[in-house]
Amino acid sequence: MTVPEELVARSNALGADPRNTNYAGGNTSAKGEVLDPVTAKPTELLWVKGSGGDLGTLTEAGLAVLRLDRLRALAEVYPGVEREDEMVAAFDYCLHGRGGAAPSIDTAMHGLVDAAHVDHLHPDSGIALATAADGAALTKECFGDRVAWVDWRRPGFQLGLDIAAVKEASPRAIGVILGGHGITAWGDTSEECRHNSLEIIHTAERFLAERGRAEPFGALVPGFEPLPEAERRARAAALAPVLRGLASTDQRQVGHYTDSEVVLEFLSREKLAPLAALGTSCPDHFLRTKVRPLVLDLPATAPVEDVVVRLKELHAAYREDYRAYYERHATAESPAMRGADPAIVLVPGVGMFSYGKDKQTARVAGEFYVNAINVMRGAEAVSTYAPIPESEKFRIEYWALEEAKLRRMPEPKPLAGRIALVTGAGSGIGKAIAERLAAEGACVAIADLDADAAADVARGIGGPDKAVSVTANVTDADAVAAAVDATVLAFGGIDLVVNNAGLSISKPLLETTEKDWDIQHDVMAKGSFLVSRATAKAMIAQGMGGDVVYISSKNSVFAGPNNVAYGAAKADQAHQVRLLAAELGEHGIRVNGVNPDGVVRGSGIFAGGWGAQRAAVYGVPEEELGAFYAKRTILKREVLPEHVAAAVFALAGGELTHTTGLHVPVDAGVAAAFLR
Repeated sequence: MTVPEELVARSNALGADPRNTNYAGGNTSAKGEVLDPVTAKPTELLWVKGSGGDLGTLTEAGLAVLRLDRLRALAEVYPGVEREDEMVAAFDYCLHGRGGAAPSIDTAMHGLVDAAHVDHLHPDSGIALATAADGAALTKECFGDRVAWVDWRRPGFQLGLDIAAVKEASPRAIGVILGGHGITAWGDTSEECRHNSLEIIHTAERFLAERGRAEPFGALVPGFEPLPEAERRARAAALAPVLRGLASTDQRQVGHYTDSEVVLEFLSREKLAPLAALGTSCPDHFLRTKVRPLVLDLPATAPVEDVVVRLKELHAAYREDYRAYYERHATAESPAMRGADPAIVLVPGVGMFSYGKDKQTARVAGEFYVNAINVMRGAEAVSTYAPIPESEKFRIEYWALEEAKLRRMPEPKPLAGRIALVTGAGSGIGKAIAERLAAEGACVAIADLDADAAADVARGIGGPDKAVSVTANVTDADAVAAAVDATVLAFGGIDLVVNNAGLSISKPLLETTEKDWDIQHDVMAKGSFLVSRATAKAMIAQGMGGDVVYISSKNSVFAGPNNVAYGAAKADQAHQVRLLAAELGEHGIRVNGVNPDGVVRGSGIFAGGWGAQRAAVYGVPEEELGAFYAKRTILKREVLPEHVAAAVFALAGGELTHTTGLHVPVDAGVAAAFLR
C-alpha cells in the first residue's frame, strides 16, 4: 500500500471503535517521500486528516497533504502563543499540489512531532486520566515512562511544539496524555503507531477498572431511579415537544432522545448535579454539548404538568446563566453570542434529550455527552473530576477559527430543522411527498399501514438521521398517537403533517355498500381528523407554529360519476382544512390543502383497483387512463406524484408564510373543479 492508503486503513480501523475516539474527533498522520514533480527530487510530505473529517469514514480525499520542510520551517517564524492563530493561514503555503482537505488546527502537532506516524485521539479512558485532578501523577502510576504528561493547552501551534519537546525529552515514551483533552501516540510504522495508541487506551481502561472505587457517582437518590421502559418512553414523548420548543428559542433545533443504561444510571446518582455543573472538558465534547447541560431537579415520578412548569423555569435560568458566562469572558474581538439554549437536557428517570441543527448533529451531541459521562465516571473512580477552566472553554467555543469554520458551512436547505409526518407514505403520492420534503432538508417520519413499504421508503431516503418508518392505521386513535409519539421520540417534535393516507372504491350509488362508505370515511375523513388532532397537540406544546396539509382531491368540489363515497369523504377533508385553519391560526399553525386529479402513474390508489374501475367508467383501457385524464385538462398534461409533492413544498417551504385555508389544485386544469 502507498503511505496515504496505509494511513486511511489505520484511521478507519481506529475510528470504527467508539472507545478509541468520538465521531469526527481526533486526527492521524503519516510522513513519507515522493518525487517533487517540479524538481524531480525526493520531497518529504505529511499526510494528515483534514479539518472536519471522521476517522471511521476517512478517504484519501479527506487528507491534507503538506510539504514537511515548509511546515517545520514555520517554527522559525512562529510569533508566539498570543498570535498562534495566524499559523493556520500559513499552513496553506505549505500545501503540496492542488486538492485535498483543508488543514486542521492540529496539523502542527503531526508535523512537528519527530515520528513517521502520529495519532491524536479522544478515548474516554484517556480523557478520564486527562481530567483527573491529579492526572499527571496518575499517568505516571499507570504508564511509568511509557507515556508522558502534557499540561492543558488549547489546540494549536504551541501545543505541537510542547508535544514535540516532551517526545524529545522522553525517549522511551510511546505517547502522551494531553491534560483536559485526550491522547497522542506515535510510531515508526503505521502498525506500531496503531498498536501504541491501543496500548495507551487499553492500559488506561484496565487501570481505571482495577484501581477505581465502586459507585463513583455516589449513592442512588430515591425517586430518581429509571422509570419502567413503557412509562419512561411515554413520559419522554410527552416532554419532547415542550423541550424542543424551549431548545429552539434562538434557532430551530432537531432533537434526539437517549435512555441508555449509562445515561439513566448517571441521572439517578447524588453527584449528578455537581458533576453536570462542571461541564465537559474535551474541546470536541463541549463544542457539541455546550459548556454544561440543563438538569431537571425533580424526581422521576413528579406530575408531568409540574415537570413542564419547572423545565420552563430552569430554561429561563439557563439562558440567563449562559449570557452571564458569555459576558464574563467575551472581549471586544469575540464573535457575537450564538445562542443561549441548552444542547443537552437531562431528565432523571427518563433520559437525555440532545439538540442540533439536524438529526445527525443532535445525535452526535448526545453521543458526546455519553462520552463525557464515561470520562466523569473514570476520573471520579480514581480521583476527582477536574475539567479545564470555564475561561478556556469560552476561548475555544468563541474562537475566531471556530467562528470562521461555522461561516464556511453551506446555507441550510429550505426545510432544514423541520420535522414532517406523512401518512400513506409507503407508496405513490405519499412517497413522493416524503422524498421531496427530505430532499429539501426535513426529517421525515414515513407512516403507512404497510410496515415493510414504509421501511423501504425510509431506507431509500437515507436512514434514521433523515427518515424513520412508523406503522400507522390512521383509523385507530391509539395507533395514531403511537405514530406521533414515535415521530417526536425520533426527531424531538413535529412541524409539518401531511394527511395523505387514502383509498377509493368507485361504484354507483345503488351499488355502494355501507362498508364501502365506512372504510373510505374512516381512512380519509376520520383518519385525517385523528392525525390532525394528535399532531396539533404536539405543535401547540412546542409553541413553534406548524403546517398541516391535506391531500384532498378535485373530487372534493367536482361531482364525478360513480364515486359518492370517495367524493363525500374528500369533501369532508376539504372542509376540515377550512375549519382547522380558523381554529389553529392562533397557535401559528397553518392548514392548507392540495387537490390532485388523474395521478395514475405511481399512485397507490390507482394500482389498488381504482384505476381499473375508473377506466371502466370512462370506457378506456386502464393503461391509457393517465393519457385520457391529461387530454381532458386545460393544459393537456399528465399529473404525476412529484407534481403533488411540489405543491406540498410550495405550501410548507417558507415562502407562503401568510397563507392558510387555501386549496391548491394540481390537476393540469379542470374547469369544472375551479374553486369559487
